[in-house]
Amino acid sequence: MKTVGKYEIRGLLGRGGMGIVYRARLPVIEKIVALKILAPHPTLVDLLGEEELVGRFTSEASAMASLRHPNVVDVLDFDWCSGRPFFTMEYYYQSLGTILGEGGRAEYPSRILSLDRCVSCMRQLLQGLSRLHRAGLVHRDIKPHNLLITEEDRLKIGDFGLSKLRGESYRGPSQLVVGSPYYAAPEQERDPDRVDHRADLYSAGVVLHRMLTGLLPEEGISKPSELHPDADCQWDAFVAEAIHPDREKRFPDAEAMMERLEDLQKEWEKKKTEMCGSEVEEPRWEKVRSTVVLLRNRPVKTGPRHAREVFACDDLWRPLKYIENSFEHEDGSPVVIDRATGLAWQRAGSPDPLRWPEIRAYVKSLNEQRYGGLDQWRLPTVNELCSLLKPVFHLDRHCIEDLFDRGRKWLWSSDLRSYTSAWYVNTELGFVGSGDFTCHYHVRAVCSRQG
Repeated sequence: MKTVGKYEIRGLLGRGGMGIVYRARLPVIEKIVALKILAPHPTLVDLLGEEELVGRFTSEASAMASLRHPNVVDVLDFDWCSGRPFFTMEYYYQSLGTILGEGGRAEYPSRILSLDRCVSCMRQLLQGLSRLHRAGLVHRDIKPHNLLITEEDRLKIGDFGLSKLRGESYRGPSQLVVGSPYYAAPEQERDPDRVDHRADLYSAGVVLHRMLTGLLPEEGISKPSELHPDADCQWDAFVAEAIHPDREKRFPDAEAMMERLEDLQKEWEKKKTEMCGSEVEEPRWEKVRSTVVLLRNRPVKTGPRHAREVFACDDLWRPLKYIENSFEHEDGSPVVIDRATGLAWQRAGSPDPLRWPEIRAYVKSLNEQRYGGLDQWRLPTVNELCSLLKPVFHLDRHCIEDLFDRGRKWLWSSDLRSYTSAWYVNTELGFVGSGDFTCHYHVRAVCSRQG
């Protein structure tokens, strides 16, 4: 097995111009970390030279390690292997990019988030940026895939490979592009050495536009209020100020941007209260109606090329059709029965998120104790889990209690993606995704019933 120093490499997480990021395991205690090792692209070596790249890589690790903040990824270790520096960081298997469904082509539409989730993500992003900027650091590469999401829904800023310290001189050639297309501020594309903290605020504004609309704010794109059912013109004004091409007309700092965000959040809370006191028409969607809908109950192994067809999902991995459930639940019972599918479900699920190797023991314990009076519990397939989903309308049924526990958002399925990864279903945004066996997700067991 390949190793870097004392770490065992368990898979590739990403590759950039400066280095490669691996998922790695620390033996004995079996801690999973993200390991970044200097492996620059040959073109970058020709442009900057190895000495400059080593200095920048070391500066990245040092800058990250100096920022102790709940919304910034922590550096855990730094060392050298075969003449190359590397450092390890906290490992999280979700990012805002994966939650949005932003793929390799950023210009393609992504999922839209609820206003509550948008506010939460932006608040945490701005708090993290405020800490960076107080330290004189400009990140210069804020985008969804660099914003990691923990199991507790905490957002953490990562990947400081393009960061710039206050007063740091830029020694690279003028043709070297710094930042990511669509997310970088206009002045950053023109002169990356002269950007200040407002470039990060621009990128944060683009991230917000993405969360609200599923699109990038290119010329001719509609305003957030025209695409998000809960956003009004105040959100249009907020985004417009954040991504103004003239940095002098943007928010002056992250604190000012956060104050305006808090005002928007207060207005949204008032609107939700008003909605709860009025009748809300249930939106219509394509439903599957039948006496009993037969769902695949045997697990399969399928890669991403064929998975959408097997799971009957659209391009953003959401069900093409939704089941019209017929739920029955007795007060005090831990089981919910769906007469439409003939399935009995755990109402809550596993108390804790579990790694894949822990699932079998958990399901076995349910059968041994005859949980809910049943003893044929098993892990559901993706298709069975998708039968619980409804379209996301962003009103999020604020006035209605869900029958199932809303806190368990990420649920393992029995379907495998590979020999080291499996498929899951996200019940908050209603999509299918995959994670390696080291990920921690909840289990909602299922049991087939007759009659």
